[in-house]
Amino acid sequence: MLLVLLVAVVVTPMVSPYDPYALDFGNALQPPDALHWFGTDNFGRDIFTRVIAGAVYDLRLAITCVFGPMILGTLIGLCAGYFGGWVDAALMRLTDIVWAFPFYVLVLTIVGVLGPSEGNLYIAFFMVNWIGYARIVRGETLVIARLEYVQALQILRFRPLRTMLRHILPNAVTPAIVYSMSDLVLTVQAVAALSFFGLGVQPPAPEWGLLIVESIDYMRDAPWMTIFPGLAIAWVGIAFALVGEGLATVLKPKG
Repeated sequence: MLLVLLVAVVVTPMVSPYDPYALDFGNALQPPDALHWFGTDNFGRDIFTRVIAGAVYDLRLAITCVFGPMILGTLIGLCAGYFGGWVDAALMRLTDIVWAFPFYVLVLTIVGVLGPSEGNLYIAFFMVNWIGYARIVRGETLVIARLEYVQALQILRFRPLRTMLRHILPNAVTPAIVYSMSDLVLTVQAVAALSFFGLGVQPPAPEWGLLIVESIDYMRDAPWMTIFPGLAIAWVGIAFALVGEGLATVLKPKG
């Protein structure tokens, strides 16, 4: 499913005769047909082309807003679990403070203060989305740090950085990788929701949340304006969920 979407993202701009931004009022609100597979919007723009162009925005935002915080959270959790003591206490209290606020409330507050833009979305997610990864990796690190081979490395005075990155991280990061797939699903939905509320990507970008916003006044007369961006969000969500389920099976420790 992801491969189909990626191929469409690469191929469509090369073969499509339609510009996702060009206005054509003579073809406004045309239903799906052989020329316009997903119909046209109120400005006569081809919805299929705009949905595919919107995939670039949503996938870029989702991947960056998940794997960037994942790296940050993994490093924080690794340090907290390995060093323990005041390092663990300080990092986990910071995590608890951020964790105490609902995710959407915190992201909406940050974007609202900074202003609606794609760049500020990255800042908001980097400030909030690392928490889950820090807690997961810390828990795994606490377990692994008690194993005999890690204790032997400490007795042999291996450098902590080498021990953490080379011997603990590969075993501790597996649950975080599986979790990141479900996080991608939630992030795609969050990005679309923020754009829907005017706090994400700004017009005239063909982001899926914006496409749904633009269709609100035409849901009765042109339902295809809402249906196809919504199906695109569902398509990506199901694809990432299936990838996560597969990774959980493949990476599951063998007894």
